[in-house]
Amino acid sequence: MKEVILTAEGHNKLKEEIEYLSTVKRREVAERIKQAREFGDITENSEYDDAKNEQAMLEHRIATLEDRLVSARVVTKKEIPTGVVAVGTKVRLRDVAAGETIEYHIVGSAEANPAEHKLSNESPVGKAIMGHKKGETVEVSAPRGSLKFKIMDIKAA
Repeated sequence: MKEVILTAEGHNKLKEEIEYLSTVKRREVAERIKQAREFGDITENSEYDDAKNEQAMLEHRIATLEDRLVSARVVTKKEIPTGVVAVGTKVRLRDVAAGETIEYHIVGSAEANPAEHKLSNESPVGKAIMGHKKGETVEVSAPRGSLKFKIMDIKAA
């Protein structure tokens, strides 16, 4: 099983999601199944089928998250090196061609979320900047061509 790298924040969110799905969501789905059974014959009951499918997907999601939690390695503050890009750091990058600056939180792939500016250490940009220092310019091969980023700042998240 592949090791999942998580920040402390990501580890807590994962545990909270498992807790929510295992308690609140399971009860909701069980209630839907119970109500659907009350409609009578379950062999031709689309409400029942739908609720049972939701239950199967929910149980799969819980199992997936629990597997991820078991194989997780939480990056501690002590492990995060200072002055270089690593999982757990926030990095400010300047796109050399576009002249735009953006800040990313470098996280493991399980936590990646571009909408929240959480960049995976396994993504093309993440891989390229890992281990580099403030002031360095890094070239990234991306689907739309080669990009250059200057590392403006690095700090522990």
